[in-house]
Amino acid sequence: MPQNLPRRPLSRHVFKVLIWTFAATVSFAFVSESLVRRLEAIGLAVFLLMIIIAVNIAFDILGTAATAATEAPLNAMAARKVSGAQEGLHLVKNADKVANFCNDVIGDVSGIIAGALGITLMSRALLAWPKTSELWLNILVTASIASVTVAGKAMGKRVAVTQANQVIFLAGRVIAGYRRVINLLSGRSGKNAKKKVRSIGRS
Repeated sequence: MPQNLPRRPLSRHVFKVLIWTFAATVSFAFVSESLVRRLEAIGLAVFLLMIIIAVNIAFDILGTAATAATEAPLNAMAARKVSGAQEGLHLVKNADKVANFCNDVIGDVSGIIAGALGITLMSRALLAWPKTSELWLNILVTASIASVTVAGKAMGKRVAVTQANQVIFLAGRVIAGYRRVINLLSGRSGKNAKKKVRSIGRS
């Protein structure tokens, strides 16, 4: 097999990953930092940080489940036209890309943003309690973020491996529901646009 054959699809995939990672990092960082800077209560900022960690864990479960799931049960449900089965089957057939996006792109971006939020929270805490040791506060925040993330992923990995098909089917149901909502909204906007055109034509 010629060596230059796989280069084009691989380079295209790497380029897409690069763009997705950059866009996701900018979007997540902008939203999270903007919210944290506007939140006066440290407790609400900690809650936002926990949401970022939960997103990291959830996508890690999905990425792992995509590589562990099998196509047979999803094929059977897709043949019966069960909602979400076709979407779940698509995830399994593209397990390498799903795992790369969920585990690497979302995982790394979430980890970076969680660390940045931790620094922001630490500065807020130092302003609220000036006598607190900066060194020990930094160690405490970093260790807390790392331990919660790693422990959550460890628990999630077990679920993803032992119940891979159920996880993928649930993700498929979510994707199918999202598509139905988008189609419903786009259908309504299309109807509204047609009504406006008709009203303009009549006037």
